[in-house]
Amino acid sequence: MLFTHMIRTAALLGAFALISTWLVAITFDVTEAPIAASEKKALLRNLHELIPAGIHNNDLFTDVISVQDSSLLGLNKPQRVFRARLDEKPVALAIESVAPDGYSGNIFLLIAIRYDGSLLGVRVSKHKETPGLGDAIEIKRSDWITTFNNKSLSNPITKAWRVQKDGGEFDQFTGATITPRAIVKAVHRTLQYYQQHRDSLFADNSERGS
Repeated sequence: MLFTHMIRTAALLGAFALISTWLVAITFDVTEAPIAASEKKALLRNLHELIPAGIHNNDLFTDVISVQDSSLLGLNKPQRVFRARLDEKPVALAIESVAPDGYSGNIFLLIAIRYDGSLLGVRVSKHKETPGLGDAIEIKRSDWITTFNNKSLSNPITKAWRVQKDGGEFDQFTGATITPRAIVKAVHRTLQYYQQHRDSLFADNSERGS
């Protein structure tokens, strides 16, 4: 009797596990496409905000390469670079970069840089920072992220590429210094990457790794 009960319990648990797995798989399949579409829509919006149509006449979504540099771009996997050209001459690009040391983990960024090395702007594409504190990095929450507009490696000087609490030029948020500190560092590192690889970034049509 006891053995029969154990078999029945095991069968029920097995069936429950199979049904749960099936439901998770179905949910993933149903939500995967809408999530991907939403992310692409957000990427398009950010690209068009950062690199306005008036300064280029190529298709940013087809003039794309992949690059990889975990020390400067923040992630040990390929990141996309969207290149803007006017009559085939390079004018700007937008690099996907990551601030790996946010308060709640990775902060994914899209960083647009003019050919001369100055910033067109920065947008946060994905994060898990604390609502009401760290989420002020979002353009829809505050204009803090626009403080990077027109900055470069020489403006401000290197030691000023910090939040004010650390003796730098950039504001931090009340009660949330870690988040802006992480983004300032990531933007500065991405500018360094651009300076080191500018010519090849616009010339290459293949993946680069380092």
